[in-house]
Amino acid sequence: MIDRQRSGYLGAAAAFAVCMAGTTLPTPLYGLYQEQIGFSELMVTVVFAVYAFGVIGVLLLVGNVSDAVGRRPVLLCGLGCAAAAAVAFLAEHGLPLLFVGRFFSGLSAGLFTGTATAYVLELAPPDRRARAGFVATAANMGGLGCGPLLSGLLAEYAPHPLTLPYLVHLVLLAVSFAVLRSLPETVPGARPLRTARPRRPSLPPQVRGVFVPAGLAAFAGFSLLGVFTSVSPAFLAQDVGVHNHAAVGAIVCLAFFASTAGQLLVPRLGAARAIPLGCLVLIAGLGLLALSLATGALVPLVLAALVGGTGQGMGLRGAVDRLAASAPADRRGGVLSALFVVAYFGISVPVIGIGLLTTPLGLTHAGLLFTATMAVLAAGSGLYLLRRRAD
Repeated sequence: MIDRQRSGYLGAAAAFAVCMAGTTLPTPLYGLYQEQIGFSELMVTVVFAVYAFGVIGVLLLVGNVSDAVGRRPVLLCGLGCAAAAAVAFLAEHGLPLLFVGRFFSGLSAGLFTGTATAYVLELAPPDRRARAGFVATAANMGGLGCGPLLSGLLAEYAPHPLTLPYLVHLVLLAVSFAVLRSLPETVPGARPLRTARPRRPSLPPQVRGVFVPAGLAAFAGFSLLGVFTSVSPAFLAQDVGVHNHAAVGAIVCLAFFASTAGQLLVPRLGAARAIPLGCLVLIAGLGLLALSLATGALVPLVLAALVGGTGQGMGLRGAVDRLAASAPADRRGGVLSALFVVAYFGISVPVIGIGLLTTPLGLTHAGLLFTATMAVLAAGSGLYLLRRRAD
């Protein structure tokens, strides 16, 4: 029974990673879409924002619905949205279907992010509960990292670069669907999916004091990831001279894999210490990103992915662990979804700002303004958290 339970929570984590990989598949391909369709860097950030606001909309409207109807139905719907996104990209002949594909990607991520995190935690056997938070956030970040790596390699070294990545993803989604169908439900007394109704987001009193610092850390960390997944391919091509799709995908992937590595540090540091320390490491990553933007050098950009991703991972796992421990079991899905609402505002709003500023200022200066703003926010978050610890 325990062996089956262990394979169950790992199977749920694998499905989580597959779904999230689909949301970043287009990252190294934006240059090809620009050549084929013809649109500006501002439109790249708008396309990206459509995804982010799809995530936010789902998390706000139905982020806590899995607490009532169960985890499995919500996750199966998420896989269906991911498949719809892949089909839209396969049929793409212009911006409208590109928007449709990104919107459905956002829906899939919104349905998965909080719900799958809670599901992995609940499926884990008692002796693995301490590691389950890492498994869930690693599946999230690792999946996001695998998406650009997969599509970059296929686009550079295989035929049909704008179709093959989505065909591969559809196969992986079919396998994930079968895995989730075989897993047990973890919500006692779950109601039928047709009874699901949008509910206004709310936080139970037990988590409100923890939520503010956790949300600030998530916002700052995800803002850096937003830059790497939206505008770094253009910067690499225009300013650094890197046109290899596999290399672009690998650099973006590096930020997400570094996030996974940063999460491994949290058990030793403790969740409360990991969040402010993660903010400080994130500031160092933003400084390296600014250096790369100012000089057009590749090495500082790679280091920014490593250092900034590590800081983001420390803050994210610390936030998830603290909130999951504080939230009542029957509200856990909604609480974690609320955290990712804040995170995805961080991944979208600054990116849109860069897109708007690119035309009057240029990509380099817009990026420098972004790094300065996010460094100030991360510094304020770290100081606020350190003061709370001192009080």
